[in-house]
Amino acid sequence: MLNESKVNGVAPGSLEGARSATGGEPGAAAEVKRWSTGRKKEVVLRLLRGESVDAISREVSVPIYKLELWRDRALAGIDTGLKERENDPVERQLDDANRRIGELVMEVEILQKERRAKRPLVGRRSSR
Repeated sequence: MLNESKVNGVAPGSLEGARSATGGEPGAAAEVKRWSTGRKKEVVLRLLRGESVDAISREVSVPIYKLELWRDRALAGIDTGLKERENDPVERQLDDANRRIGELVMEVEILQKERRAKRPLVGRRSSR
């Protein structure tokens, strides 16, 4: 039998249920190119709960190294969020400086409007 045909979309001699060359399940939808933050968060939470990284990798068709990278980034984000201190003197100084800058910008705008209102034609060239 030199000319064997495919039966039900499966070539003879191929392993039933085997993964395709792209790593996806047979008949599965195309691999997701971009993952939303919410979907990544769900996967990372599953990893943190103790599910096998191998099993999750196979299920979601994402390489193990990428899952571990997502987990490490998530843990770094948690650390950053927990480092926040209340009544931080540097934060207070920065807030005061930003508030003062805002006041000065408003003052400059008001003075410029007043100057234009008193002498509207100063600094203009004639149209001739």
